[in-house]
Amino acid sequence: MTAKEYLGQAYRIDQRINSKLEQIASLRALIYKVTTTLSDTPKGTSDSSSRESIIAKMMDLETEINNDIDKLVELKHNIMDLINKVDNPELHIVLEERYLCFKTWEQIAVDMGYSLRNIYMLHASALKKIPMAETLQ
Repeated sequence: MTAKEYLGQAYRIDQRINSKLEQIASLRALIYKVTTTLSDTPKGTSDSSSRESIIAKMMDLETEINNDIDKLVELKHNIMDLINKVDNPELHIVLEERYLCFKTWEQIAVDMGYSLRNIYMLHASALKKIPMAETLQ
């Protein structure tokens, strides 16, 4: 695994968490769509069981999200340890903004007052400063 691949894992976990949060919101909306109909016949349990099934799925997703958040926090801590070993402040900032704050290259360039090309060059230099042996652990 390259330094870039290792550092990029946090973004992918963050995307997965956001996706699951959207799924929960969708399921929550679905609960409100499950409605009972008025009739003279005795009330069935299909609406209740549908809601229970949806709630169970939501709870499973929330458990997965909590596990993913734990992984993300640990990974970000490890990434921060690696970034702290880069002694150049500019390179340090590029890595933090990209791999911990998940900013786009354009946002980083604006924040730092550099051209996009300069940010790419700084990023390439920064990746070379990441101790490769530690990224493979």
